[in-house]
Amino acid sequence: MIHADETPRTARTRVLLITGDPIRSRMAGPAIRVWNMAEQLAPFCDVRIVSWKRIERTSDRFGLHHVPEYDDTAMAAHEKWADVIVVQGMSFRIFPVIARTEKIVVADLYDPFQLEQLEQNKHEERPVWEEEVWKAVSLLNQQLARADFFLCATDRQRDLWLGNLSALGRLNPATYASDPNFDRLLAIAPFGLPAEPAVRTRAAIKGVVPGIAADDKVLIWGGGIYNWFDPVTLIEAMAILAPSRPDIKLFFLSTAHFNPDVPEMKVATDAIARARELGVYGTNVFFNDGWVEYDDRVNYLLDADLGVSTHPIHAETRFSFRTRILDYLWAGLPVVSSDGDAFADLVRSTGCGRVVAPQDAAALAAAVRELLDDADSLDVARRAVAEIREQFRWERTLAPLVEFCRNPAVAPDRGTMRRSPIADRGGFERILAMPRGRRRDLALLVHYLRRGGLALVREKLAERRARVTSDD
Repeated sequence: MIHADETPRTARTRVLLITGDPIRSRMAGPAIRVWNMAEQLAPFCDVRIVSWKRIERTSDRFGLHHVPEYDDTAMAAHEKWADVIVVQGMSFRIFPVIARTEKIVVADLYDPFQLEQLEQNKHEERPVWEEEVWKAVSLLNQQLARADFFLCATDRQRDLWLGNLSALGRLNPATYASDPNFDRLLAIAPFGLPAEPAVRTRAAIKGVVPGIAADDKVLIWGGGIYNWFDPVTLIEAMAILAPSRPDIKLFFLSTAHFNPDVPEMKVATDAIARARELGVYGTNVFFNDGWVEYDDRVNYLLDADLGVSTHPIHAETRFSFRTRILDYLWAGLPVVSSDGDAFADLVRSTGCGRVVAPQDAAALAAAVRELLDDADSLDVARRAVAEIREQFRWERTLAPLVEFCRNPAVAPDRGTMRRSPIADRGGFERILAMPRGRRRDLALLVHYLRRGGLALVREKLAERRARVTSDD
Protein backbone atom coordinates (compact mmCIF):
# COMPACT_ATOMS: atom_id res chain seq x y z
CA MET A 1 0.00 0.00 0.00
CA ILE A 2 1.31 3.44 -0.94
CA HIS A 3 1.59 5.81 1.98
CA ALA A 4 -0.21 9.12 1.98
CA ASP A 5 2.88 11.20 1.28
CA GLU A 6 4.30 8.93 -1.44
CA THR A 7 1.57 9.02 -4.11
CA PRO A 8 2.84 10.74 -7.26
CA ARG A 9 1.02 13.86 -8.37
CA THR A 10 -1.26 13.34 -11.39
CA ALA A 11 -3.61 15.51 -13.43
CA ARG A 12 -6.60 13.53 -12.18
CA THR A 13 -8.63 14.84 -9.27
CA ARG A 14 -7.57 13.20 -6.01
CA VAL A 15 -10.64 12.24 -3.98
CA LEU A 16 -10.54 11.25 -0.31
CA LEU A 17 -13.60 9.36 1.01
CA ILE A 18 -13.90 9.29 4.81
CA THR A 19 -16.18 6.95 6.74
CA GLY A 20 -16.57 5.78 10.32
CA ASP A 21 -17.82 2.35 9.28
CA PRO A 22 -15.68 -0.81 9.03
CA ILE A 23 -14.69 -1.89 5.52
CA ARG A 24 -14.88 -5.66 5.72
CA SER A 25 -16.89 -8.68 4.61
CA ARG A 26 -19.83 -7.46 6.72
CA MET A 27 -20.70 -3.87 5.84
CA ALA A 28 -23.55 -1.54 6.69
CA GLY A 29 -24.98 1.26 4.55
CA PRO A 30 -22.32 3.99 4.96
CA ALA A 31 -19.44 1.63 4.12
CA ILE A 32 -21.32 0.09 1.19
CA ARG A 33 -21.98 3.57 -0.18
CA VAL A 34 -18.37 4.71 0.20
CA TRP A 35 -17.09 1.53 -1.43
CA ASN A 36 -19.31 2.09 -4.45
CA MET A 37 -18.38 5.76 -4.61
CA ALA A 38 -14.78 4.65 -4.93
CA GLU A 39 -15.70 2.12 -7.62
CA GLN A 40 -17.52 4.75 -9.69
CA LEU A 41 -14.87 7.45 -9.23
CA ALA A 42 -11.84 5.23 -9.89
CA PRO A 43 -11.96 5.37 -13.73
CA PHE A 44 -11.72 9.17 -13.64
CA CYS A 45 -10.04 10.13 -10.35
CA ASP A 46 -7.36 8.93 -7.95
CA VAL A 47 -9.29 7.67 -4.94
CA ARG A 48 -8.63 6.75 -1.34
CA ILE A 49 -10.98 5.45 1.32
CA VAL A 50 -10.05 6.25 4.91
CA SER A 51 -11.93 4.70 7.83
CA TRP A 52 -11.28 5.09 11.53
CA LYS A 53 -12.65 1.57 11.94
CA ARG A 54 -11.17 -1.70 10.69
CA ILE A 55 -10.30 -2.20 7.03
CA GLU A 56 -10.10 -5.79 5.83
CA ARG A 57 -11.04 -5.51 2.15
CA THR A 58 -8.61 -4.65 -0.63
CA SER A 59 -8.91 -3.21 -4.12
CA ASP A 60 -6.53 -2.72 -7.02
CA ARG A 61 -8.58 0.28 -8.20
CA PHE A 62 -8.26 2.57 -5.16
CA GLY A 63 -6.40 2.88 -1.88
CA LEU A 64 -7.72 1.82 1.52
CA HIS A 65 -6.24 3.29 4.70
CA HIS A 66 -7.03 2.95 8.38
CA VAL A 67 -6.49 6.07 10.51
CA PRO A 68 -7.17 5.69 14.24
CA GLU A 69 -9.82 7.92 15.78
CA TYR A 70 -8.59 11.45 16.61
CA ASP A 71 -5.17 10.81 15.03
CA ASP A 72 -5.04 14.19 13.32
CA THR A 73 -1.38 13.78 12.41
CA ALA A 74 -2.04 10.65 10.36
CA MET A 75 -5.14 12.17 8.78
CA ALA A 76 -3.24 15.36 7.90
CA ALA A 77 -1.16 13.47 5.34
CA HIS A 78 -4.32 12.32 3.55
CA GLU A 79 -5.86 15.79 3.76
CA LYS A 80 -2.72 17.23 2.17
CA TRP A 81 -2.90 14.66 -0.65
CA ALA A 82 -6.55 15.28 -1.54
CA ASP A 83 -8.17 17.78 -3.89
CA VAL A 84 -11.71 16.82 -2.87
CA ILE A 85 -12.78 15.35 0.48
CA VAL A 86 -16.11 13.51 0.82
CA VAL A 87 -17.34 13.30 4.42
CA GLN A 88 -20.01 11.28 6.18
CA GLY A 89 -21.37 11.45 9.70
CA MET A 90 -18.80 12.29 12.38
CA SER A 91 -15.80 13.01 10.12
CA PHE A 92 -15.49 16.68 11.12
CA ARG A 93 -15.58 15.86 14.83
CA ILE A 94 -13.21 12.91 14.71
CA PHE A 95 -10.59 14.77 12.66
CA PRO A 96 -10.34 18.54 13.26
CA VAL A 97 -7.85 18.76 10.37
CA ILE A 98 -10.74 17.84 8.05
CA ALA A 99 -13.05 20.42 9.64
CA ARG A 100 -10.36 23.09 9.07
CA THR A 101 -9.39 22.00 5.57
CA GLU A 102 -9.14 24.47 2.70
CA LYS A 103 -9.76 21.66 0.22
CA ILE A 104 -13.08 21.22 -1.58
CA VAL A 105 -15.54 19.37 0.67
CA VAL A 106 -18.52 17.23 -0.35
CA ALA A 107 -20.99 16.38 2.44
CA ASP A 108 -22.92 13.14 1.88
CA LEU A 109 -26.32 13.69 3.53
CA TYR A 110 -28.17 10.64 2.19
CA ASP A 111 -28.93 9.64 5.80
CA PRO A 112 -30.77 12.30 7.89
CA PHE A 113 -29.14 11.07 11.06
CA GLN A 114 -30.52 13.86 13.24
CA LEU A 115 -34.01 12.47 12.63
CA GLU A 116 -32.82 8.93 13.36
CA GLN A 117 -31.59 10.17 16.75
CA LEU A 118 -35.12 11.29 17.62
CA GLU A 119 -36.21 7.66 17.33
CA GLN A 120 -33.05 5.81 18.30
CA ASN A 121 -32.68 7.45 21.70
CA LYS A 122 -36.31 8.12 22.63
CA HIS A 123 -36.22 5.36 25.25
CA GLU A 124 -33.26 6.98 27.05
CA GLU A 125 -33.55 9.45 29.90
CA ARG A 126 -34.56 12.87 28.61
CA PRO A 127 -31.14 14.54 29.21
CA VAL A 128 -29.39 11.76 27.24
CA TRP A 129 -31.97 11.96 24.44
CA GLU A 130 -31.61 15.73 24.21
CA GLU A 131 -27.81 15.56 24.23
CA GLU A 132 -27.67 12.98 21.42
CA VAL A 133 -30.06 14.96 19.24
CA TRP A 134 -28.21 18.21 19.92
CA LYS A 135 -24.88 16.62 19.00
CA ALA A 136 -26.35 15.35 15.73
CA VAL A 137 -27.86 18.74 14.85
CA SER A 138 -24.65 20.58 15.76
CA LEU A 139 -22.57 18.26 13.58
CA LEU A 140 -25.03 18.57 10.73
CA ASN A 141 -24.99 22.37 10.88
CA GLN A 142 -21.19 22.34 10.80
CA GLN A 143 -21.28 20.39 7.54
CA LEU A 144 -24.06 22.50 6.05
CA ALA A 145 -22.16 25.69 6.79
CA ARG A 146 -18.84 24.43 5.40
CA ALA A 147 -19.24 22.03 2.47
CA ASP A 148 -18.93 23.12 -1.15
CA PHE A 149 -21.31 20.49 -2.52
CA PHE A 150 -23.96 18.25 -0.99
CA LEU A 151 -25.54 14.89 -1.86
CA CYS A 152 -28.94 13.60 -0.79
CA ALA A 153 -31.10 10.61 -1.73
CA THR A 154 -34.59 11.81 -2.70
CA ASP A 155 -36.66 14.81 -3.74
CA ARG A 156 -38.08 14.90 -0.22
CA GLN A 157 -34.60 15.04 1.26
CA ARG A 158 -33.63 17.77 -1.17
CA ASP A 159 -36.48 19.91 0.15
CA LEU A 160 -35.38 19.15 3.71
CA TRP A 161 -31.76 20.13 3.08
CA LEU A 162 -32.69 23.22 1.06
CA GLY A 163 -34.66 24.37 4.10
CA ASN A 164 -31.69 23.74 6.37
CA LEU A 165 -29.29 25.46 3.98
CA SER A 166 -31.62 28.44 3.69
CA ALA A 167 -31.83 28.78 7.48
CA LEU A 168 -28.02 28.80 7.66
CA GLY A 169 -27.69 31.44 4.96
CA ARG A 170 -26.36 29.17 2.21
CA LEU A 171 -29.12 30.12 -0.23
CA ASN A 172 -27.63 33.54 -0.73
CA PRO A 173 -26.86 35.93 -3.62
CA ALA A 174 -23.59 34.14 -4.42
CA THR A 175 -25.06 30.63 -4.72
CA TYR A 176 -28.27 31.96 -6.33
CA ALA A 177 -26.37 33.91 -9.00
CA SER A 178 -24.35 30.79 -9.78
CA ASP A 179 -27.47 28.62 -10.15
CA PRO A 180 -31.00 29.75 -9.16
CA ASN A 181 -32.09 26.10 -8.78
CA PHE A 182 -29.09 25.32 -6.52
CA ASP A 183 -28.32 22.13 -8.47
CA ARG A 184 -24.62 23.00 -8.27
CA LEU A 185 -24.90 23.12 -4.51
CA LEU A 186 -27.16 20.15 -3.75
CA ALA A 187 -27.67 17.08 -5.96
CA ILE A 188 -29.78 13.93 -5.64
CA ALA A 189 -27.55 10.83 -5.56
CA PRO A 190 -29.48 7.88 -4.11
CA PHE A 191 -28.11 4.61 -2.83
CA GLY A 192 -27.62 2.23 -5.75
CA LEU A 193 -27.63 -1.31 -7.05
CA PRO A 194 -24.82 -3.45 -8.44
CA ALA A 195 -24.55 -3.59 -12.22
CA GLU A 196 -24.14 -7.36 -12.04
CA PRO A 197 -27.33 -9.46 -11.83
CA ALA A 198 -28.12 -11.23 -8.58
CA VAL A 199 -26.86 -14.83 -8.83
CA ARG A 200 -27.41 -17.56 -6.25
CA THR A 201 -24.33 -19.51 -5.17
CA ARG A 202 -25.97 -21.54 -2.42
CA ALA A 203 -29.25 -22.15 -0.61
CA ALA A 204 -29.49 -19.91 2.45
CA ILE A 205 -33.04 -20.04 3.86
CA LYS A 206 -35.36 -22.57 2.24
CA GLY A 207 -34.49 -26.08 3.31
CA VAL A 208 -31.56 -24.69 5.32
CA VAL A 209 -33.05 -22.77 8.27
CA PRO A 210 -34.69 -25.27 10.65
CA GLY A 211 -38.45 -24.81 10.39
CA ILE A 212 -38.44 -23.42 6.82
CA ALA A 213 -39.11 -26.04 4.14
CA ALA A 214 -37.81 -25.92 0.59
CA ASP A 215 -41.32 -25.24 -0.78
CA ASP A 216 -42.37 -22.62 1.80
CA LYS A 217 -43.08 -19.00 0.86
CA VAL A 218 -40.62 -16.62 2.49
CA LEU A 219 -40.91 -12.94 3.35
CA ILE A 220 -37.51 -11.37 4.00
CA TRP A 221 -36.73 -8.40 6.24
CA GLY A 222 -33.46 -7.48 4.57
CA GLY A 223 -31.48 -5.57 7.16
CA GLY A 224 -31.20 -4.57 10.80
CA ILE A 225 -34.12 -4.00 13.17
CA TYR A 226 -33.90 -0.35 14.22
CA ASN A 227 -36.10 1.76 16.46
CA TRP A 228 -37.53 3.75 13.55
CA PHE A 229 -39.05 0.56 12.06
CA ASP A 230 -42.17 -1.40 13.05
CA PRO A 231 -41.47 -5.15 12.98
CA VAL A 232 -44.11 -5.83 15.65
CA THR A 233 -47.08 -5.11 13.35
CA LEU A 234 -45.52 -7.36 10.72
CA ILE A 235 -45.21 -10.17 13.27
CA GLU A 236 -48.86 -9.66 14.20
CA ALA A 237 -49.72 -10.03 10.50
CA MET A 238 -47.84 -13.33 10.47
CA ALA A 239 -49.92 -14.49 13.42
CA ILE A 240 -53.05 -13.71 11.39
CA LEU A 241 -51.74 -15.75 8.43
CA ALA A 242 -50.31 -18.66 10.41
CA PRO A 243 -53.50 -20.74 11.07
CA SER A 244 -54.51 -20.94 7.39
CA ARG A 245 -51.11 -20.49 5.75
CA PRO A 246 -48.43 -22.18 7.85
CA ASP A 247 -46.27 -22.31 4.71
CA ILE A 248 -45.70 -18.51 4.78
CA LYS A 249 -42.57 -17.69 6.80
CA LEU A 250 -40.96 -14.39 7.82
CA PHE A 251 -37.15 -14.25 8.05
CA PHE A 252 -35.33 -11.32 9.69
CA LEU A 253 -31.94 -11.17 8.01
CA SER A 254 -29.98 -9.44 10.79
CA THR A 255 -31.01 -9.10 14.42
CA ALA A 256 -27.68 -8.14 16.02
CA HIS A 257 -25.45 -5.51 14.36
CA PHE A 258 -21.82 -6.52 13.75
CA ASN A 259 -20.57 -3.03 14.67
CA PRO A 260 -20.31 -2.68 18.49
CA ASP A 261 -20.76 1.09 18.15
CA VAL A 262 -24.37 0.54 17.04
CA PRO A 263 -26.45 0.21 20.22
CA GLU A 264 -28.91 -2.60 20.81
CA MET A 265 -32.35 -1.50 19.64
CA LYS A 266 -35.34 -1.82 21.95
CA VAL A 267 -37.65 -2.59 19.05
CA ALA A 268 -35.62 -5.71 18.23
CA THR A 269 -36.20 -7.01 21.74
CA ASP A 270 -39.89 -6.09 21.47
CA ALA A 271 -40.19 -7.96 18.16
CA ILE A 272 -38.75 -11.19 19.56
CA ALA A 273 -40.95 -10.91 22.64
CA ARG A 274 -44.07 -10.36 20.52
CA ALA A 275 -43.27 -13.34 18.29
CA ARG A 276 -42.95 -15.54 21.37
CA GLU A 277 -46.14 -14.13 22.87
CA LEU A 278 -48.13 -14.88 19.70
CA GLY A 279 -46.66 -18.38 19.37
CA VAL A 280 -45.04 -17.79 15.96
CA TYR A 281 -41.39 -17.63 17.08
CA GLY A 282 -39.44 -20.41 15.37
CA THR A 283 -42.49 -21.68 13.50
CA ASN A 284 -43.59 -18.77 11.29
CA VAL A 285 -41.15 -16.01 12.30
CA PHE A 286 -37.37 -16.51 12.33
CA PHE A 287 -34.55 -14.24 13.48
CA ASN A 288 -31.00 -14.54 12.20
CA ASP A 289 -28.78 -13.75 15.18
CA GLY A 290 -25.79 -12.50 13.19
CA TRP A 291 -25.09 -10.04 10.38
CA VAL A 292 -24.90 -11.58 6.91
CA GLU A 293 -21.73 -10.94 4.90
CA TYR A 294 -22.19 -8.34 2.18
CA ASP A 295 -21.39 -10.67 -0.72
CA ASP A 296 -23.51 -13.49 0.74
CA ARG A 297 -26.72 -11.48 1.16
CA VAL A 298 -27.72 -12.32 -2.43
CA ASN A 299 -28.29 -15.95 -1.46
CA TYR A 300 -30.78 -14.95 1.24
CA LEU A 301 -32.56 -12.51 -1.05
CA LEU A 302 -32.92 -15.07 -3.83
CA ASP A 303 -34.35 -17.59 -1.37
CA ALA A 304 -37.25 -15.21 -0.64
CA ASP A 305 -40.53 -14.54 -2.45
CA LEU A 306 -41.34 -11.04 -1.13
CA GLY A 307 -39.38 -8.24 0.51
CA VAL A 308 -41.02 -6.41 3.44
CA SER A 309 -40.44 -3.05 5.13
CA THR A 310 -42.76 -1.67 7.80
CA HIS A 311 -42.60 1.49 9.87
CA PRO A 312 -44.77 3.92 11.84
CA ILE A 313 -45.29 7.50 10.68
CA HIS A 314 -42.81 10.01 12.07
CA ALA A 315 -40.27 12.53 10.78
CA GLU A 316 -37.60 9.91 10.00
CA THR A 317 -40.09 7.98 7.86
CA ARG A 318 -40.91 10.93 5.63
CA PHE A 319 -37.29 11.70 4.80
CA SER A 320 -35.84 8.18 4.87
CA PHE A 321 -34.39 6.16 2.02
CA ARG A 322 -34.78 2.45 2.74
CA THR A 323 -31.66 0.93 1.21
CA ARG A 324 -32.90 -2.60 1.94
CA ILE A 325 -35.67 -2.09 -0.63
CA LEU A 326 -33.00 -1.60 -3.29
CA ASP A 327 -31.72 -5.07 -2.44
CA TYR A 328 -35.25 -6.39 -2.97
CA LEU A 329 -35.35 -4.76 -6.40
CA TRP A 330 -31.91 -6.15 -7.26
CA ALA A 331 -33.11 -9.66 -6.40
CA GLY A 332 -36.36 -9.23 -8.34
CA LEU A 333 -38.57 -9.32 -5.23
CA PRO A 334 -41.94 -7.59 -5.14
CA VAL A 335 -42.23 -5.30 -2.11
CA VAL A 336 -44.81 -5.02 0.65
CA SER A 337 -44.30 -1.73 2.49
CA SER A 338 -45.95 0.61 4.96
CA ASP A 339 -47.07 3.94 3.56
CA GLY A 340 -45.36 7.24 4.31
CA ASP A 341 -41.83 7.08 2.89
CA ALA A 342 -40.37 7.78 -0.55
CA PHE A 343 -40.27 4.12 -1.54
CA ALA A 344 -43.96 3.71 -0.74
CA ASP A 345 -44.64 6.31 -3.42
CA LEU A 346 -42.48 4.34 -5.86
CA VAL A 347 -44.12 0.99 -5.06
CA ARG A 348 -47.59 2.49 -5.43
CA SER A 349 -46.87 4.33 -8.68
CA THR A 350 -45.08 1.46 -10.44
CA GLY A 351 -47.08 -1.51 -9.14
CA CYS A 352 -43.94 -3.35 -7.98
CA GLY A 353 -45.70 -4.50 -4.82
CA ARG A 354 -48.27 -3.37 -2.29
CA VAL A 355 -48.47 -0.39 0.07
CA VAL A 356 -50.54 -0.61 3.24
CA ALA A 357 -51.46 1.78 6.03
CA PRO A 358 -48.89 1.90 8.85
CA GLN A 359 -49.51 -0.32 11.89
CA ASP A 360 -52.36 -2.24 10.22
CA ALA A 361 -51.65 -5.94 10.69
CA ALA A 362 -54.80 -7.10 8.90
CA ALA A 363 -53.95 -5.02 5.81
CA LEU A 364 -50.42 -6.41 5.80
CA ALA A 365 -51.68 -9.97 6.00
CA ALA A 366 -54.14 -9.33 3.14
CA ALA A 367 -51.45 -7.77 0.92
CA VAL A 368 -49.08 -10.69 1.47
CA ARG A 369 -51.81 -13.23 0.79
CA GLU A 370 -52.93 -11.45 -2.40
CA LEU A 371 -49.45 -11.42 -3.92
CA LEU A 372 -48.60 -15.00 -2.96
CA ASP A 373 -51.99 -16.47 -3.93
CA ASP A 374 -52.59 -14.59 -7.19
CA ALA A 375 -50.02 -15.63 -9.81
CA ASP A 376 -51.05 -12.81 -12.15
CA SER A 377 -50.62 -10.12 -9.49
CA LEU A 378 -47.24 -11.52 -8.53
CA ASP A 379 -46.13 -11.62 -12.17
CA VAL A 380 -47.18 -7.99 -12.75
CA ALA A 381 -45.24 -6.89 -9.67
CA ARG A 382 -42.14 -8.79 -10.77
CA ARG A 383 -42.22 -7.21 -14.22
CA ALA A 384 -42.49 -3.77 -12.61
CA VAL A 385 -39.46 -4.53 -10.42
CA ALA A 386 -37.43 -5.47 -13.50
CA GLU A 387 -38.37 -2.21 -15.22
CA ILE A 388 -37.59 0.22 -12.39
CA ARG A 389 -34.41 -1.27 -10.98
CA GLU A 390 -32.35 0.00 -13.92
CA GLN A 391 -32.73 3.57 -12.67
CA PHE A 392 -30.95 2.67 -9.43
CA ARG A 393 -27.69 1.29 -10.82
CA TRP A 394 -24.71 2.83 -8.99
CA GLU A 395 -23.45 4.22 -12.28
CA ARG A 396 -26.60 6.33 -12.54
CA THR A 397 -27.18 7.23 -8.91
CA LEU A 398 -23.63 8.46 -8.30
CA ALA A 399 -23.29 10.30 -11.62
CA PRO A 400 -23.65 13.73 -9.91
CA LEU A 401 -20.71 12.95 -7.60
CA VAL A 402 -18.54 11.71 -10.47
CA GLU A 403 -19.37 14.79 -12.53
CA PHE A 404 -18.52 17.12 -9.67
CA CYS A 405 -15.25 15.39 -8.80
CA ARG A 406 -14.09 15.45 -12.42
CA ASN A 407 -14.55 19.23 -12.39
CA PRO A 408 -14.58 20.25 -8.72
CA ALA A 409 -15.30 23.81 -7.68
CA VAL A 410 -15.29 25.81 -4.47
CA ALA A 411 -18.78 26.93 -3.44
CA PRO A 412 -19.46 30.47 -4.68
CA ASP A 413 -20.23 31.63 -1.14
CA ARG A 414 -17.27 30.10 0.67
CA GLY A 415 -15.77 33.52 1.38
CA THR A 416 -19.13 34.86 2.51
CA MET A 417 -19.71 31.95 4.87
CA ARG A 418 -16.21 32.28 6.29
CA ARG A 419 -17.01 35.86 7.34
CA SER A 420 -20.35 34.84 8.84
CA PRO A 421 -20.84 33.90 12.51
CA ILE A 422 -22.90 30.96 11.22
CA ALA A 423 -19.69 29.21 10.15
CA ASP A 424 -18.59 29.08 13.78
CA ARG A 425 -22.00 28.97 15.38
CA GLY A 426 -21.16 26.12 17.75
CA GLY A 427 -18.23 28.00 19.28
CA PHE A 428 -20.18 31.26 19.41
CA GLU A 429 -23.09 29.61 21.21
CA ARG A 430 -20.73 28.18 23.82
CA ILE A 431 -19.40 31.70 24.43
CA LEU A 432 -22.91 33.12 24.81
CA ALA A 433 -23.72 30.39 27.33
CA MET A 434 -20.90 31.53 29.63
CA PRO A 435 -21.70 33.67 32.69
CA ARG A 436 -20.97 37.35 32.17
CA GLY A 437 -17.51 38.42 33.27
CA ARG A 438 -13.90 38.57 32.18
CA ARG A 439 -13.75 34.98 30.96
CA ARG A 440 -16.69 35.57 28.62
CA ASP A 441 -15.26 38.89 27.43
CA LEU A 442 -11.90 37.27 26.67
CA ALA A 443 -13.60 34.44 24.76
CA LEU A 444 -15.59 36.98 22.74
CA LEU A 445 -12.41 38.96 22.00
CA VAL A 446 -10.69 35.82 20.65
CA HIS A 447 -13.79 34.90 18.64
CA TYR A 448 -14.07 38.33 16.97
CA LEU A 449 -10.34 38.46 16.26
CA ARG A 450 -10.58 35.15 14.45
CA ARG A 451 -13.70 36.14 12.52
CA GLY A 452 -12.72 39.66 11.41
CA GLY A 453 -9.54 40.88 13.05
CA LEU A 454 -9.12 44.21 14.85
CA ALA A 455 -11.66 45.93 12.62
CA LEU A 456 -14.43 43.62 13.85
CA VAL A 457 -13.29 44.02 17.47
CA ARG A 458 -13.52 47.84 17.13
CA GLU A 459 -16.96 47.49 15.54
CA LYS A 460 -18.25 45.31 18.40
CA LEU A 461 -16.79 47.65 21.02
CA ALA A 462 -18.57 50.57 19.37
CA GLU A 463 -21.83 48.61 19.40
CA ARG A 464 -21.38 47.83 23.10
CA ARG A 465 -20.67 51.47 23.94
CA ALA A 466 -23.77 52.48 22.00
CA ARG A 467 -25.91 50.00 23.95
CA VAL A 468 -24.50 51.25 27.28
CA THR A 469 -25.20 54.87 26.30
CA SER A 470 -28.72 53.93 25.23
CA ASP A 471 -29.38 52.10 28.51
CA ASP A 472 -28.21 55.15 30.47
